[in-house]
Amino acid sequence: MRNFAISASILSADLSNLAAVAEGLERAGLDMLHFDVMDGHFVPNISFGIPVLEAIDHCTSLFMDVHLMIQDPIRYIPQFAKAGADLITFHVESNSDPQKTIDAIHAMGIQAGIVLRPGTPWEAVRPYLPDVEVVLVMTVEPGFGGQSFLWDMVEKVQKLHDYLTSQQLTCRIEVDGGLNAETAPHIVQAGAEILVVGSYLFRQADPQAAVQLLREKVAHMA
Repeated sequence: MRNFAISASILSADLSNLAAVAEGLERAGLDMLHFDVMDGHFVPNISFGIPVLEAIDHCTSLFMDVHLMIQDPIRYIPQFAKAGADLITFHVESNSDPQKTIDAIHAMGIQAGIVLRPGTPWEAVRPYLPDVEVVLVMTVEPGFGGQSFLWDMVEKVQKLHDYLTSQQLTCRIEVDGGLNAETAPHIVQAGAEILVVGSYLFRQADPQAAVQLLREKVAHMA
């Protein structure tokens, strides 16, 4: 079985005490923190930005996985990188030129990833796969937490994984949206290596136990 990482989406966390949330997630054995940035234009919601990322980065040593759901991500790459991002993913559907945005991220010395909405075919990112560390497949419509998993995205992940394998490309598949102990094993079996978990994790009384259950379910499915 491939190794997989869990990235906790803090959009679903208690936003009144993010320092404690970040510290608790680190103790719970999470691998990454997923930081959703929304501008109210690319998606119909507004979340948080650079000052919040910088504040959280001072509270934890966890890998910072920053997902830009904004119209023109290339404008903000230096600021997010300097604020603590270790990985920046941006949407292929955004207004920024994908290759120039990838190059701008790498110029800051951090990892780059490209994102697909559910309705965008995986082939849309094929030209960029040799140049990114991560490709993020959305399994819900981006913009809001707590949505139900779109099961037809499993096939999309499988096709993407098959292509990456056939081309001997090393970028990892990340999946975001509706993941829990039921859906995660199927998406890992299809080829995902990074699981973004939000509502499922933060609705549990014991996040550490929830993480352990998720890892066990995935291992059992393999």
